[in-house]
Amino acid sequence: MMKMPFAKLAAAATLSVFLPSIAAADTTLRVSHQFPGGKGDVRDEMVQLMAREVKAADVGLELQIYPGQSLFKAKEQWGALVRGRVDMISLPLDYASGRHPEFSATLMPGLVRSHERAQRLNDSEFMDMIKKVINDAGARVLADAWLAGGFASNKQCITSPDTVQGQTLRAAGPAFDEMLATAGASIASMPSSEIYTAMQTGVLDGANTSSGSFVSYRIYEQVTCLTAPGENALWFMYEPVLISERSWNSLNAEQQAALTAAGQKAEEYFAAEAAGLDQKMADVFAENGVEVVNMTPENYQAWLDIAKQSSYKTFADNVPNGQALIDAALAVE
Repeated sequence: MMKMPFAKLAAAATLSVFLPSIAAADTTLRVSHQFPGGKGDVRDEMVQLMAREVKAADVGLELQIYPGQSLFKAKEQWGALVRGRVDMISLPLDYASGRHPEFSATLMPGLVRSHERAQRLNDSEFMDMIKKVINDAGARVLADAWLAGGFASNKQCITSPDTVQGQTLRAAGPAFDEMLATAGASIASMPSSEIYTAMQTGVLDGANTSSGSFVSYRIYEQVTCLTAPGENALWFMYEPVLISERSWNSLNAEQQAALTAAGQKAEEYFAAEAAGLDQKMADVFAENGVEVVNMTPENYQAWLDIAKQSSYKTFADNVPNGQALIDAALAVE
């Protein structure tokens, strides 16, 4: 039997030692979100962009994306993230307000009003307070994202508060639920991914959600009137990309740097796209025969008056730092 030369034997032994460590250096993070994948939804595009960026960085890190609730249901994602069952999520943060009521401040009627103000909120005391709650729960923000939204109905256009009376509506969170109920609407709670079927089956007369979701979920097929955000956007929602602190701490410094840079690029991409989503929504709905209207400043103020008497008051009275959060948001010029 021919014997392997000692040098080759030693090299083979060395290779066998290092091969497992090379394989182990490659890290895959699982990313979950509820939005349609590969169909142009800007939230899916954000995480796809991040995946491309970290792969190009060549630091042994990849993102595996599970869109359309294929890994976790929409409202299960926050719990899965902080328990370490998933590494990253793109989430409407108010969906987690049942666990952290402070998050309802990120979907408070009239608190944002414009895309420009949303960008200023990102660097404010208000957002510092929200991110402290996120961090304390075991997660961190990789990319900020705010979407405007509106109302749609198959019963009548929703403009002034009296137009919701007798309608069963989906609102995205407790603050909007309370404001709409105070104005005379009936409320049915569900994630945006369920609006289409609920309207199709008559469970809902109308809904409010983001401009992105109105288009991605083809709500124009089920409604007769859309109230677009326009210059008086009552509805704005914070929908960040988040990572579990446990998953973050498992990365090496190069991987963390690559992921941070990818998050920054995704945030910049989203900010550039956000305002255009509102016009795209109005155009798509109009092309499909849906009437498109806007709230007047008087309509907006009437809703804000109701919100301050209902959801603002409840939030301030019952949520830790509730009034401080509202004050911090209102202090942003």
